[in-house]
Amino acid sequence: MALPDIHIRPRDELIAEIQREIKTLARERNAVILAHNYERPEVQDVADFVGDSLGLSREAASTQADVIVFCGVHFMAETAAVLSPQKTVLLPDLAAGCSLASTIDAEQLRAWKAEHPGAVVVSYVNTTAEVKAESDYCCTSGNAVEIVNAIPADTEILFCPDMFLGAHVKRMSGRQNIRIWMGECHVHAGISPDHIRQRRAEHPGAEFLIHPECGCSTSVLEAMSAGDVDPEGVQILSTEGMIKRPAISGADEFIVATEVGILHRLRRENPSKRFFAANEKASCAYMKVTTLPKVKRALEHMQHRITVPADVANRARRAIERMIAIGGHRPLSPVPERTVDPGE
Repeated sequence: MALPDIHIRPRDELIAEIQREIKTLARERNAVILAHNYERPEVQDVADFVGDSLGLSREAASTQADVIVFCGVHFMAETAAVLSPQKTVLLPDLAAGCSLASTIDAEQLRAWKAEHPGAVVVSYVNTTAEVKAESDYCCTSGNAVEIVNAIPADTEILFCPDMFLGAHVKRMSGRQNIRIWMGECHVHAGISPDHIRQRRAEHPGAEFLIHPECGCSTSVLEAMSAGDVDPEGVQILSTEGMIKRPAISGADEFIVATEVGILHRLRRENPSKRFFAANEKASCAYMKVTTLPKVKRALEHMQHRITVPADVANRARRAIERMIAIGGHRPLSPVPERTVDPGE
């Protein structure tokens, strides 16, 4: 007996359909979809805005939408909730944590502060809301040196939780009174000076791009300031600067030292150029847990809502606003509309 024909739809066709369903649900909910540069390509493509964690939170604060679907990790959704307390912030998967943020909690920070009374706490934005609430300033890897330099030179600084960024800031600022928490992102280990030297030897004409807003570039910044990575041909750029750089550069090839997710956006917006990861294995597993079906379910069931207690949010907002007052960021550009071609 002949078996019935089974029609298996192409993956790209299924992706395009669920993306259309998500867009429809977003309109019905008056929702904006934000995606971090490290997210899966298909998740980035359905987002209204793509960028770094703080830039997306600032976009969330300025949006007129009632609902924010944050395709990123937990601390990012928390930051959006802190800056946008009147909006509903949804995280599609509660398993989207952060190995760097988990290296320090509020209790540990309070104990560290007690050992160093009078010290000023500078916390990387890749931290929980509770840690931000115990901090005097937040910073990104792009403005960390500027934040530290704005603090009186004779004031002791406790810098957490990224030891790579802390070492870089200490070296660049020339300050000896910075104490550094020994935390790291699990992806950091995937981008070493040896990998970079090998990649640059393979592509000698390529520009070397580092995005200072991405946590996983901090080890590269530290290696450069330590002299372990040749700074020749290196471009340290913001998100939009990194995306725009290939169009104005004479180079046809670029080596990118950060989490591999950003390669999708670079290739999409610069199709005539070639991009290589400093290490293809530098991938954040937490970012990749968010999928299109989970984004759809988040909108259908209004799950999972991220909230921050008012007292914690108020103190965390103070640290973020102090950072912004010293060195802010330009707003992000919206992601252009894109139709997925099944044959692409």
